[in-house]
Amino acid sequence: MKKLQFLNLAAVLLLLLFTGAFTACPSVEDEDEEGKMDETLTTQEYIEQMGLGINLGNTLEACGSWINSSSITNYETAWGSPIITESMIKGYAKAGFSSLRIPVAWSNMMQADNKIHPNLMNRVDQIVRWTVNSGMIAVINLHWDGGWWEEMPTKHDEVMKKYTAIWKQVSAHFKKYGDRLMFESMNEVGFDKVWNQWGGTPAQKREAFGYVNELNKKFVDVVRASGGNNAKRHLLIEVYYTGLEYAWDPLFEMPNDPANRCAATVHYYTPAVFAILEKDADWGKARTTWGTEADLKELNDNMDLLKKNCVDKGIPIIVGEYAACGNNKSQEQKRNYAVKVTEAVYSRGMCPMLWDTSGDQYNRTTQKWRDPLFLQQIKAIKAKYPR
Repeated sequence: MKKLQFLNLAAVLLLLLFTGAFTACPSVEDEDEEGKMDETLTTQEYIEQMGLGINLGNTLEACGSWINSSSITNYETAWGSPIITESMIKGYAKAGFSSLRIPVAWSNMMQADNKIHPNLMNRVDQIVRWTVNSGMIAVINLHWDGGWWEEMPTKHDEVMKKYTAIWKQVSAHFKKYGDRLMFESMNEVGFDKVWNQWGGTPAQKREAFGYVNELNKKFVDVVRASGGNNAKRHLLIEVYYTGLEYAWDPLFEMPNDPANRCAATVHYYTPAVFAILEKDADWGKARTTWGTEADLKELNDNMDLLKKNCVDKGIPIIVGEYAACGNNKSQEQKRNYAVKVTEAVYSRGMCPMLWDTSGDQYNRTTQKWRDPLFLQQIKAIKAKYPR
Protein backbone atom coordinates (compact mmCIF):
# COMPACT_ATOMS: atom_id res chain seq x y z
CA MET A 1 0.00 0.00 0.00
CA LYS A 2 1.35 3.42 -0.93
CA LYS A 3 1.86 6.01 1.82
CA LEU A 4 -0.73 8.43 0.36
CA GLN A 5 -3.35 5.69 0.21
CA PHE A 6 -2.62 4.79 3.84
CA LEU A 7 -3.01 8.42 4.97
CA ASN A 8 -6.30 8.74 3.10
CA LEU A 9 -7.60 5.55 4.74
CA ALA A 10 -6.54 6.81 8.17
CA ALA A 11 -8.38 10.08 7.60
CA VAL A 12 -11.56 8.21 6.63
CA LEU A 13 -11.37 6.03 9.75
CA LEU A 14 -10.91 9.07 11.98
CA LEU A 15 -13.92 10.72 10.36
CA LEU A 16 -16.02 7.61 10.97
CA LEU A 17 -14.98 7.52 14.60
CA PHE A 18 -15.87 11.15 15.18
CA THR A 19 -19.23 10.85 13.43
CA GLY A 20 -20.12 7.68 15.33
CA ALA A 21 -20.46 5.59 12.19
CA PHE A 22 -17.72 3.28 13.37
CA THR A 23 -17.01 2.25 16.92
CA ALA A 24 -14.56 -0.11 18.52
CA CYS A 25 -16.02 -3.42 19.67
CA PRO A 26 -16.78 -3.04 23.39
CA SER A 27 -15.85 -5.69 25.93
CA VAL A 28 -18.33 -7.94 27.69
CA GLU A 29 -17.92 -5.80 30.81
CA ASP A 30 -18.76 -2.64 28.81
CA GLU A 31 -21.91 -4.10 27.34
CA ASP A 32 -23.27 -6.37 30.05
CA GLU A 33 -24.73 -4.20 32.77
CA GLU A 34 -24.78 -7.24 35.01
CA GLY A 35 -21.15 -8.22 34.49
CA LYS A 36 -20.90 -8.98 38.19
CA MET A 37 -22.94 -11.75 39.71
CA ASP A 38 -25.55 -10.82 42.31
CA GLU A 39 -24.72 -13.38 44.97
CA THR A 40 -27.81 -12.47 47.01
CA LEU A 41 -30.12 -13.61 44.21
CA THR A 42 -31.52 -17.11 44.69
CA THR A 43 -32.16 -19.25 41.63
CA GLN A 44 -35.90 -19.12 42.31
CA GLU A 45 -35.75 -15.31 42.28
CA TYR A 46 -33.68 -15.49 39.11
CA ILE A 47 -36.27 -17.73 37.44
CA GLU A 48 -38.99 -15.25 38.36
CA GLN A 49 -36.93 -12.44 36.80
CA MET A 50 -36.77 -14.45 33.58
CA GLY A 51 -40.48 -13.72 33.23
CA LEU A 52 -41.89 -14.77 29.88
CA GLY A 53 -39.38 -16.66 27.75
CA ILE A 54 -39.16 -17.75 24.13
CA ASN A 55 -36.87 -19.92 21.99
CA LEU A 56 -34.69 -18.93 19.04
CA GLY A 57 -35.68 -22.25 17.52
CA ASN A 58 -34.42 -24.01 14.36
CA THR A 59 -31.44 -21.70 14.11
CA LEU A 60 -28.10 -22.32 15.81
CA GLU A 61 -29.06 -25.93 16.58
CA ALA A 62 -29.64 -26.84 12.92
CA CYS A 63 -27.42 -29.77 11.95
CA GLY A 64 -27.03 -32.56 9.41
CA SER A 65 -24.53 -34.01 6.97
CA TRP A 66 -26.55 -32.59 4.04
CA ILE A 67 -25.71 -29.00 5.06
CA ASN A 68 -22.84 -27.33 3.20
CA SER A 69 -20.11 -27.24 5.83
CA SER A 70 -18.13 -24.41 4.24
CA SER A 71 -19.74 -21.76 6.46
CA ILE A 72 -21.50 -21.41 9.81
CA THR A 73 -24.08 -19.29 7.97
CA ASN A 74 -25.23 -22.35 6.04
CA TYR A 75 -26.14 -24.07 9.29
CA GLU A 76 -27.90 -21.01 10.72
CA THR A 77 -30.27 -20.84 7.74
CA ALA A 78 -30.59 -24.59 7.03
CA TRP A 79 -33.86 -25.08 8.90
CA GLY A 80 -35.64 -22.00 7.57
CA SER A 81 -34.35 -19.09 9.63
CA PRO A 82 -32.94 -15.97 8.02
CA ILE A 83 -29.58 -14.73 9.27
CA ILE A 84 -30.19 -13.39 12.77
CA THR A 85 -29.68 -9.66 13.29
CA GLU A 86 -29.61 -7.50 16.37
CA SER A 87 -32.91 -5.87 15.44
CA MET A 88 -34.56 -9.31 15.29
CA ILE A 89 -33.36 -10.04 18.83
CA LYS A 90 -34.57 -6.65 20.06
CA GLY A 91 -37.98 -7.54 18.63
CA TYR A 92 -38.40 -10.25 21.27
CA ALA A 93 -37.56 -7.83 24.07
CA LYS A 94 -39.88 -5.14 22.70
CA ALA A 95 -42.70 -7.67 22.65
CA GLY A 96 -42.33 -8.23 26.40
CA PHE A 97 -40.13 -11.30 26.61
CA SER A 98 -37.53 -11.24 29.38
CA SER A 99 -35.52 -14.34 28.42
CA LEU A 100 -34.39 -16.02 25.21
CA ARG A 101 -33.32 -19.66 24.95
CA ILE A 102 -30.68 -20.15 22.26
CA PRO A 103 -30.27 -23.84 21.35
CA VAL A 104 -26.84 -24.68 19.89
CA ALA A 105 -25.33 -27.61 17.97
CA TRP A 106 -21.67 -27.24 18.92
CA SER A 107 -20.49 -30.06 16.62
CA ASN A 108 -21.09 -28.07 13.44
CA MET A 109 -17.73 -27.64 11.66
CA MET A 110 -16.04 -29.07 14.76
CA GLN A 111 -12.27 -29.34 14.41
CA ALA A 112 -9.88 -32.07 15.53
CA ASP A 113 -9.91 -33.21 19.16
CA ASN A 114 -13.44 -31.84 19.75
CA LYS A 115 -12.42 -28.22 19.21
CA ILE A 116 -15.41 -25.94 18.63
CA HIS A 117 -15.00 -23.94 15.43
CA PRO A 118 -14.12 -20.33 16.32
CA ASN A 119 -16.67 -18.99 13.82
CA LEU A 120 -19.46 -20.82 15.63
CA MET A 121 -18.23 -19.75 19.07
CA ASN A 122 -18.05 -16.13 17.97
CA ARG A 123 -21.46 -16.25 16.33
CA VAL A 124 -23.08 -17.63 19.48
CA ASP A 125 -21.26 -14.93 21.46
CA GLN A 126 -22.60 -12.22 19.16
CA ILE A 127 -26.21 -13.38 19.56
CA VAL A 128 -25.80 -13.75 23.33
CA ARG A 129 -24.40 -10.21 23.47
CA TRP A 130 -27.35 -8.84 21.52
CA THR A 131 -29.69 -10.67 23.88
CA VAL A 132 -28.19 -9.38 27.13
CA ASN A 133 -27.85 -5.88 25.69
CA SER A 134 -31.58 -5.90 24.93
CA GLY A 135 -32.24 -6.54 28.62
CA MET A 136 -33.12 -10.21 28.30
CA ILE A 137 -31.54 -13.22 29.98
CA ALA A 138 -29.90 -15.59 27.48
CA VAL A 139 -29.90 -19.38 27.91
CA ILE A 140 -27.42 -21.38 25.83
CA ASN A 141 -27.37 -25.15 25.79
CA LEU A 142 -25.98 -28.23 24.10
CA HIS A 143 -28.92 -29.21 21.92
CA TRP A 144 -29.54 -32.47 20.03
CA ASP A 145 -26.39 -31.91 17.97
CA GLY A 146 -26.87 -35.04 15.88
CA GLY A 147 -27.48 -37.24 18.91
CA TRP A 148 -23.88 -38.35 19.42
CA TRP A 149 -24.53 -38.81 23.14
CA GLU A 150 -26.84 -41.74 22.33
CA GLU A 151 -23.71 -43.89 22.02
CA MET A 152 -22.85 -43.44 25.70
CA PRO A 153 -23.82 -47.00 26.73
CA THR A 154 -21.27 -48.49 24.30
CA LYS A 155 -18.80 -45.60 23.92
CA HIS A 156 -18.90 -44.11 27.39
CA ASP A 157 -15.41 -42.61 27.56
CA GLU A 158 -15.60 -41.16 24.05
CA VAL A 159 -18.94 -39.47 24.76
CA MET A 160 -17.79 -38.10 28.12
CA LYS A 161 -14.60 -36.77 26.54
CA LYS A 162 -16.55 -34.82 23.92
CA TYR A 163 -19.16 -33.60 26.38
CA THR A 164 -16.46 -32.41 28.77
CA ALA A 165 -14.49 -30.72 25.99
CA ILE A 166 -17.54 -28.79 24.78
CA TRP A 167 -18.43 -27.45 28.20
CA LYS A 168 -14.82 -26.59 29.05
CA GLN A 169 -14.60 -24.45 25.91
CA VAL A 170 -18.01 -22.82 26.32
CA SER A 171 -17.36 -22.13 30.01
CA ALA A 172 -13.99 -20.55 29.29
CA HIS A 173 -15.33 -18.36 26.48
CA PHE A 174 -18.41 -17.05 28.29
CA LYS A 175 -17.24 -16.85 31.90
CA LYS A 176 -17.04 -13.03 31.92
CA TYR A 177 -20.75 -12.66 31.22
CA GLY A 178 -22.85 -11.81 34.25
CA ASP A 179 -26.28 -12.83 35.50
CA ARG A 180 -27.92 -12.37 32.13
CA LEU A 181 -26.41 -15.59 30.82
CA MET A 182 -27.46 -19.07 31.92
CA PHE A 183 -26.03 -22.42 30.80
CA GLU A 184 -28.26 -25.46 30.16
CA SER A 185 -26.62 -28.90 30.33
CA MET A 186 -28.29 -30.59 27.32
CA ASN A 187 -31.64 -31.12 25.60
CA GLU A 188 -34.12 -34.01 25.71
CA VAL A 189 -31.46 -36.60 26.46
CA GLY A 190 -32.63 -40.16 27.06
CA PHE A 191 -31.48 -43.66 26.21
CA ASP A 192 -34.21 -45.65 24.50
CA LYS A 193 -31.72 -48.38 23.57
CA VAL A 194 -31.36 -49.05 27.30
CA TRP A 195 -34.87 -48.36 28.62
CA ASN A 196 -38.10 -46.68 27.60
CA GLN A 197 -41.38 -45.98 29.34
CA TRP A 198 -43.24 -48.68 27.39
CA GLY A 199 -40.96 -51.49 28.45
CA GLY A 200 -37.79 -52.48 30.24
CA THR A 201 -36.76 -53.57 33.71
CA PRO A 202 -36.12 -51.45 36.82
CA ALA A 203 -32.41 -52.18 36.41
CA GLN A 204 -32.46 -50.86 32.85
CA LYS A 205 -34.26 -47.73 33.98
CA ARG A 206 -31.62 -47.11 36.65
CA GLU A 207 -28.92 -47.48 34.04
CA ALA A 208 -30.59 -45.05 31.62
CA PHE A 209 -31.25 -42.42 34.30
CA GLY A 210 -27.70 -42.94 35.56
CA TYR A 211 -26.24 -41.75 32.25
CA VAL A 212 -28.25 -38.51 32.37
CA ASN A 213 -27.32 -37.98 36.02
CA GLU A 214 -23.65 -38.49 35.15
CA LEU A 215 -23.78 -35.96 32.31
CA ASN A 216 -25.51 -33.39 34.53
CA LYS A 217 -22.92 -33.88 37.27
CA LYS A 218 -20.04 -33.46 34.82
CA PHE A 219 -21.69 -30.29 33.49
CA VAL A 220 -21.87 -28.68 36.93
CA ASP A 221 -18.33 -29.75 37.86
CA VAL A 222 -16.81 -28.42 34.62
CA VAL A 223 -18.63 -25.08 34.74
CA ARG A 224 -17.84 -24.44 38.40
CA ALA A 225 -14.17 -25.38 37.94
CA SER A 226 -13.78 -22.86 35.09
CA GLY A 227 -13.85 -19.95 37.55
CA GLY A 228 -14.77 -16.35 36.90
CA ASN A 229 -18.48 -15.67 36.99
CA ASN A 230 -19.10 -19.36 36.26
CA ALA A 231 -18.42 -20.11 39.91
CA LYS A 232 -21.79 -18.51 40.71
CA ARG A 233 -23.64 -18.73 37.41
CA HIS A 234 -27.21 -20.05 37.52
CA LEU A 235 -27.32 -23.42 35.77
CA LEU A 236 -30.13 -25.41 34.20
CA ILE A 237 -30.23 -29.17 34.73
CA GLU A 238 -31.89 -31.53 32.29
CA VAL A 239 -34.55 -33.90 33.59
CA TYR A 240 -34.46 -37.29 31.84
CA TYR A 241 -35.90 -36.64 28.36
CA THR A 242 -37.25 -33.37 29.88
CA GLY A 243 -40.29 -35.43 30.83
CA LEU A 244 -42.47 -33.67 33.39
CA GLU A 245 -43.15 -36.81 35.42
CA TYR A 246 -39.43 -37.58 35.61
CA ALA A 247 -38.71 -34.33 37.46
CA TRP A 248 -39.72 -35.98 40.71
CA ASP A 249 -38.79 -39.55 39.81
CA PRO A 250 -36.57 -41.01 42.58
CA LEU A 251 -34.00 -41.99 39.96
CA PHE A 252 -33.50 -38.41 38.76
CA GLU A 253 -30.74 -36.65 40.70
CA MET A 254 -30.09 -32.94 40.91
CA PRO A 255 -26.28 -32.75 40.94
CA ASN A 256 -24.44 -31.49 43.99
CA ASP A 257 -23.65 -27.83 43.39
CA PRO A 258 -21.37 -25.94 45.79
CA ALA A 259 -22.96 -22.66 44.69
CA ASN A 260 -26.52 -23.99 45.19
CA ARG A 261 -27.61 -22.27 41.98
CA CYS A 262 -29.30 -24.90 39.86
CA ALA A 263 -32.78 -25.16 38.38
CA ALA A 264 -34.34 -28.08 36.50
CA THR A 265 -35.98 -28.00 33.09
CA VAL A 266 -38.85 -29.96 31.56
CA HIS A 267 -40.70 -29.61 28.26
CA TYR A 268 -44.46 -29.70 27.85
CA TYR A 269 -46.11 -31.11 24.72
CA THR A 270 -49.14 -32.68 26.37
CA PRO A 271 -51.28 -34.21 25.02
CA ALA A 272 -48.80 -35.25 22.33
CA VAL A 273 -51.59 -36.20 19.93
CA PHE A 274 -52.50 -32.51 19.80
CA ALA A 275 -49.24 -30.67 20.52
CA ILE A 276 -46.98 -32.77 18.29
CA LEU A 277 -48.88 -35.03 15.89
CA GLU A 278 -49.72 -33.59 12.50
CA LYS A 279 -50.89 -36.90 11.05
CA ASP A 280 -52.22 -40.06 12.64
CA ALA A 281 -49.49 -42.40 13.90
CA ASP A 282 -49.42 -45.98 15.14
CA TRP A 283 -49.36 -44.67 18.71
CA GLY A 284 -52.17 -42.11 18.44
CA LYS A 285 -54.72 -40.24 16.37
CA ALA A 286 -53.86 -36.62 15.64
CA ARG A 287 -56.10 -34.02 17.27
CA THR A 288 -56.78 -30.62 15.75
CA THR A 289 -58.51 -29.05 18.75
CA TRP A 290 -57.71 -28.61 22.43
CA GLY A 291 -59.27 -26.77 25.35
CA THR A 292 -62.03 -28.90 26.81
CA GLU A 293 -62.65 -28.97 30.54
CA ALA A 294 -60.74 -32.27 30.68
CA ASP A 295 -57.82 -30.76 28.73
CA LEU A 296 -57.56 -27.81 31.11
CA LYS A 297 -57.79 -30.07 34.14
CA GLU A 298 -54.94 -32.21 32.80
CA LEU A 299 -52.80 -29.11 32.26
CA ASN A 300 -53.45 -27.64 35.69
CA ASP A 301 -53.06 -30.99 37.45
CA ASN A 302 -49.67 -31.46 35.78
CA MET A 303 -48.49 -27.99 36.74
CA ASP A 304 -49.73 -28.49 40.31
CA LEU A 305 -47.65 -31.67 40.50
CA LEU A 306 -44.59 -29.87 39.15
CA LYS A 307 -44.97 -27.08 41.69
CA LYS A 308 -45.68 -29.42 44.61
CA ASN A 309 -42.87 -31.87 43.86
CA CYS A 310 -40.21 -29.42 42.68
CA VAL A 311 -40.76 -25.69 43.25
CA ASP A 312 -42.19 -26.13 46.75
CA LYS A 313 -39.25 -28.40 47.60
CA GLY A 314 -36.60 -25.91 46.54
CA ILE A 315 -36.04 -26.94 42.90
CA PRO A 316 -36.82 -23.98 40.60
CA ILE A 317 -38.35 -24.97 37.26
CA ILE A 318 -38.09 -23.71 33.69
CA VAL A 319 -40.50 -25.17 31.15
CA GLY A 320 -37.99 -24.80 28.35
CA GLU A 321 -40.26 -25.73 25.45
CA TYR A 322 -43.99 -25.93 24.76
CA ALA A 323 -46.18 -25.20 21.75
CA ALA A 324 -48.88 -26.63 19.54
CA CYS A 325 -46.95 -27.69 16.43
CA GLY A 326 -48.05 -28.71 12.96
CA ASN A 327 -50.05 -27.35 10.04
CA ASN A 328 -53.19 -29.29 10.95
CA LYS A 329 -54.23 -26.78 13.62
CA SER A 330 -55.75 -23.33 13.28
CA GLN A 331 -53.97 -20.26 14.59
CA GLU A 332 -56.75 -19.88 17.14
CA GLN A 333 -56.10 -23.38 18.49
CA LYS A 334 -52.33 -22.81 18.62
CA ARG A 335 -52.88 -19.50 20.42
CA ASN A 336 -55.28 -20.98 22.94
CA TYR A 337 -52.87 -23.78 23.85
CA ALA A 338 -49.83 -21.47 24.08
CA VAL A 339 -51.64 -18.90 26.22
CA LYS A 340 -53.18 -21.46 28.60
CA VAL A 341 -49.85 -23.26 29.12
CA THR A 342 -48.04 -19.96 29.61
CA GLU A 343 -50.49 -18.94 32.32
CA ALA A 344 -50.39 -22.32 34.04
CA VAL A 345 -46.58 -22.20 34.22
CA TYR A 346 -46.15 -18.51 35.02
CA SER A 347 -48.82 -18.41 37.73
CA ARG A 348 -46.96 -21.10 39.67
CA GLY A 349 -43.65 -19.25 39.90
CA MET A 350 -41.96 -21.04 37.01
CA CYS A 351 -40.53 -19.67 33.76
CA PRO A 352 -42.35 -20.56 30.52
CA MET A 353 -40.22 -20.53 27.35
CA LEU A 354 -42.38 -20.90 24.24
CA TRP A 355 -40.92 -22.92 21.37
CA ASP A 356 -40.80 -20.57 18.38
CA THR A 357 -39.20 -20.90 14.95
CA SER A 358 -39.04 -18.41 12.12
CA GLY A 359 -42.35 -19.66 10.76
CA ASP A 360 -44.29 -19.62 14.02
CA GLN A 361 -45.29 -16.59 16.10
CA TYR A 362 -42.52 -14.13 15.18
CA ASN A 363 -41.68 -13.33 11.57
CA ARG A 364 -37.97 -12.66 11.85
CA THR A 365 -37.72 -11.15 8.37
CA THR A 366 -40.42 -8.52 8.85
CA GLN A 367 -39.91 -8.42 12.64
CA LYS A 368 -43.64 -8.49 13.13
CA TRP A 369 -45.77 -10.86 15.18
CA ARG A 370 -48.11 -13.02 13.18
CA ASP A 371 -50.78 -13.04 15.87
CA PRO A 372 -51.15 -9.74 17.75
CA LEU A 373 -53.88 -11.26 19.94
CA PHE A 374 -51.37 -13.84 21.18
CA LEU A 375 -49.06 -11.06 22.38
CA GLN A 376 -51.92 -9.18 23.96
CA GLN A 377 -53.07 -12.23 25.90
CA ILE A 378 -49.67 -13.30 27.22
CA LYS A 379 -48.86 -9.75 28.29
CA ALA A 380 -52.08 -9.83 30.28
CA ILE A 381 -50.67 -12.83 32.16
CA LYS A 382 -47.75 -10.75 33.42
CA ALA A 383 -50.17 -8.11 34.65
CA LYS A 384 -52.42 -10.69 36.29
CA TYR A 385 -49.58 -12.35 38.22
CA PRO A 386 -47.13 -9.57 39.16
CA ARG A 387 -43.69 -10.62 40.33
